[in-house]
Amino acid sequence: MGKRKKTQKIQKQRLSQLKRLIKPKDVRLKEKDRAPGKKKKEDPHVIKIHDAPQISSALFFQYNTQLGPPYHILVDTNFINFSIKGKLDIIKSMMDCLMAKCIPYITDCVMAELEKMGHKHKVALKIVRDSRFERLTCMHKGTYADDCLVNRVTQHKCYIVATNDKDLRNRIRKIPGVPVMYVAQHKYAIERMPDAYGVPM
Repeated sequence: MGKRKKTQKIQKQRLSQLKRLIKPKDVRLKEKDRAPGKKKKEDPHVIKIHDAPQISSALFFQYNTQLGPPYHILVDTNFINFSIKGKLDIIKSMMDCLMAKCIPYITDCVMAELEKMGHKHKVALKIVRDSRFERLTCMHKGTYADDCLVNRVTQHKCYIVATNDKDLRNRIRKIPGVPVMYVAQHKYAIERMPDAYGVPM
């Protein structure tokens, strides 16, 4: 048997095997297993159901009822660095801005970011290890703090986020009822806070 005849025979066998398979539009197939054909025309009289995300119970007419003194403030890495550059005492400046008691919170990933930065940010690490700063444990993998802070804020609306990172601030602005604190003109300012004290930016 020649090589050409062999290949022709193999090709015929493959074709016969393919023909034996059930076609996607076969009558025996159930509706869910069939290949998608032409889309059915939408009936204009049928009520459309939209899957909308559940609104947080903390919000009352876009006003966050969980915010109140003592304020819980999630601190980001660059906020600490900007505070050091501006020679600002973090807790005192927070209290001056909000006119109330403030509890700064540091997540594990923010601590890890500061530790990764090395010897240059030794002062920032010393400030963060102060007993007045509360520690929050992270359950996620990696040390990317931005995603962690956004997830925390979407789940629990009781926090104010302290950051100077523009991308993170834009992400947090999309979450209703979460104020943002930042360093501007050598003092702390806050936005999206009811009756807020601070410098507009």
